[in-house]
Amino acid sequence: MSSIPIGEADLHAYVDGQLDDTRRAEVEAFLAAQPDAAAEVHLLREQNQALHAGFDSVLNEPVPLHLSNAVKRRGWPHGIAAGFAWLACGLVVGWLLHGTAAPPPMRAFAQQALAAHVLYTVEIRHPVEVPAAQEAHLVAWLSKRLDAPIHAPDLQQEGFALLGGRLLPGGSGPLAQLMYQAADGQRLTLIIKHAPQGTDTGFRLMQQDGTSVFYWIDRDYGYALSGSIDRNRLLAVARAVDRQLPH
Repeated sequence: MSSIPIGEADLHAYVDGQLDDTRRAEVEAFLAAQPDAAAEVHLLREQNQALHAGFDSVLNEPVPLHLSNAVKRRGWPHGIAAGFAWLACGLVVGWLLHGTAAPPPMRAFAQQALAAHVLYTVEIRHPVEVPAAQEAHLVAWLSKRLDAPIHAPDLQQEGFALLGGRLLPGGSGPLAQLMYQAADGQRLTLIIKHAPQGTDTGFRLMQQDGTSVFYWIDRDYGYALSGSIDRNRLLAVARAVDRQLPH
């Protein structure tokens, strides 16, 4: 075993898969004896998953044509410089214009729902703030915070039981997250927001890294159902949710 102490940089490198076999074994032995450090690693992994869910679609966008041409004309070093310049400009402009150049509201809502799903469904001890055993309190609390009646759909016929829920921050107001679990441990989350949209919409789909989210508007509410199950099965559950909404 190495005598070099395990530090914060080792934990980050461990989560990112950047350690060699020897150092990885040392870190794993350290984590086995240090519950607090193991909890920190768990949190770092959750944060990585949430970041991938929220931003991989941007990172995977094609390189602009003029940058590709710059690489061909001026060589690799110049191409790298151009790429970094483009990235820097994008980050700065994105920050300065984040209030006016945001994605369409419902797509942004779906992205947030997907990120929250990835973040909380991996939790073992604290997946929800209020458990299903206190469903009446949960629904009353969420309804009060969203300033609108919230209903927890019954998805037993679809094979999912209510696990509980929590309150989430949203760009235009608080969001309610309800979590459901199947007998095999598979989890779904339903995000609800109260934001008058003016028109109803049909189901729309967003997919990322094996997780799908169906999102739609019904009167003054937006809904987003996320899960890592078969897309057709998830759509069937989304339709079951929609059937139980007051129309």
